[in-house]
Amino acid sequence: MNSPLLLSQTVLAGLLLTGAAQAQAVADYPIRPVPFTQVKLADNFWLPRLKTNTDVTIPASFQRCEATNRVKNFEMAAAKSGKFATTFPFDDTDIYKTIEGASYSLSLYPDEHLKEYVDVLIKKVAAAQEPDGYFYTARTIDPAHPHAWAGKERWEKERELSHELYNSGHLYEAAVAHYQATGQKNFLDIALKNADLVCATFGSGKRAVAPGHEIVEMGLVKLYRVTGQPKYLQTAKFFLDQRGQYKGYDPKSKDEWRNGQYWQDDKPVVAQTEAVGHAVRAEYLYSAMADVAALTGDKPLLAAVDTIWNNMVAKKMYVQGGTGSVPGGERFGDNYELPNTTAYNETCASVADVYWNQRMFQLHGDAKYADIMEKVLYNGLISGVGLDGKSFFYSNAMQIKNTAAFPQSEPARAGWFDCSCCPTNLARLFPSLPGYIYGQHNRDVYVNLFVSGTADLTVNKKRVQLVQQNNYPWDGALKFTVNPAASTDFNLLLRVPGWAREQAMPSNLYTFATPAGEPKKGRYQNQR
Repeated sequence: MNSPLLLSQTVLAGLLLTGAAQAQAVADYPIRPVPFTQVKLADNFWLPRLKTNTDVTIPASFQRCEATNRVKNFEMAAAKSGKFATTFPFDDTDIYKTIEGASYSLSLYPDEHLKEYVDVLIKKVAAAQEPDGYFYTARTIDPAHPHAWAGKERWEKERELSHELYNSGHLYEAAVAHYQATGQKNFLDIALKNADLVCATFGSGKRAVAPGHEIVEMGLVKLYRVTGQPKYLQTAKFFLDQRGQYKGYDPKSKDEWRNGQYWQDDKPVVAQTEAVGHAVRAEYLYSAMADVAALTGDKPLLAAVDTIWNNMVAKKMYVQGGTGSVPGGERFGDNYELPNTTAYNETCASVADVYWNQRMFQLHGDAKYADIMEKVLYNGLISGVGLDGKSFFYSNAMQIKNTAAFPQSEPARAGWFDCSCCPTNLARLFPSLPGYIYGQHNRDVYVNLFVSGTADLTVNKKRVQLVQQNNYPWDGALKFTVNPAASTDFNLLLRVPGWAREQAMPSNLYTFATPAGEPKKGRYQNQR
């Protein structure tokens, strides 16, 4: 590659930032992402993929939600008649996630037909909500005969199987995205009604549980940000604090289902030191830990999530950024348990890893988190979807052997799965990608991803347009043009990628076989 830093205008070089900022109690993340609506892409790598997501992936996901009776479940729940028509009680979330992706997409590519369809779908969702805000088609359709995973009463099997709070979490994430993208409150009001029920049900002196499949914590934080109501943040923290409190596990067992590790429930979150259990659940949990640590200034929580991140990057991540090596349970293995022949690497785990590393960067401002995010985006995640936008890998293999003794055909992509969490997770991540490129803290503007396009910023209360031009990842030459509306002074911090500093990972887990021999540089270079 050419030099990774080639600026159209070099103003004042110097000041290398070589390490992470010191952790400190903060009212919020010190660094905030530049919203995706303020970043317009013009590159040859990501922009076509985002367009395919809009033109193909999202419509195909909606069509498949219709064809597989996911939409019908909501219609039957509204009528309180029929029989749950899909396989899993969390199938509701495929609709939520696709609405989330469509909402982001509508901000980038206005489409009246798509908007009308989403509005109709939201009405069907609203009709399925019970009067007190409860939402769970697997029970509402026929309360006397709920899904086998659901239990006879609400929340009865939330710890292990029901996914009631998991469904709520994706509902919240989708509703916030829809509100931010459209300004409409019709979907947000549905989510808030459900969240109010959750807050009234769970908490100190009320019902207690560690949600079996995390994400409700992340969703509650988003509702807190939108509304400013403390109860949503307090309930998110309450769910975190419930981990490690359940007495029904066998701590001596090596079986992760029996000792609680599968659900990250074997220890209080502040005592956890390793990435364990189901990888997607884990990385959603760690994202929520970062959120709550940032918003509450909880230092033990921050220390725990830092320790877990270091464990994953140093001992539990594949070279292309995949996580969750063990097929049985879709989970993290032991330290250094990273076999190529049986690698699982669920696509959803890569999506969750992007969310987590974005938050870690916002906490600390260290480029190593953006290094991992870049590695995952360009390798461990993008393999999950075909160029056609409608064929997918659920898991992402590292090695396929074809021998007479062990005949194996190459893995084939599928258009849909019985458990189709991965296609709809990609549908929601892709259109939000522009929001991962830049970060800002006061007069510091961070460039984390190298994607051609234009960003409209406000720095020192003055408008600044930043134009990025490159042919990344095929070429490392970068060009930045800064167009301030008026004279202003700020720091433009450009990430020097790990690969440009002879660092395969921000750990010693992998190293390049033939280092280039150039001196190591700091993680960010300041152009002032």
